Amino acid sequence: MKFRLTPLNILAAAGMMLLAMNYLQIPVFTAQGKEFGAFYRLMLAGLTFVAMLIDLIFRFLFRDLKRIWLVELIFLLLTVILFLILQI
Repeated sequence: MKFRLTPLNILAAAGMMLLAMNYLQIPVFTAQGKEFGAFYRLMLAGLTFVAMLIDLIFRFLFRDLKRIWLVELIFLLLTVILFLILQI
């Protein structure tokens, strides 16, 4: 089986790296004694899982590596645009 590098594959690897770095840090606590950033870690883990799942779906739908790159980059671009629209 050939290893094919794709944009969502890179994004998922970066998300896992950020999660690992975040878990290895000294935890930061708020004034109430709760750990700061646990929600953000959970969200990052969820987004990493979704990126891996969508990458697998695109790999099964498209066999050509150039087409996978094009579709995944368009998907990422649309996701960022939608995120920016929802932030306003």
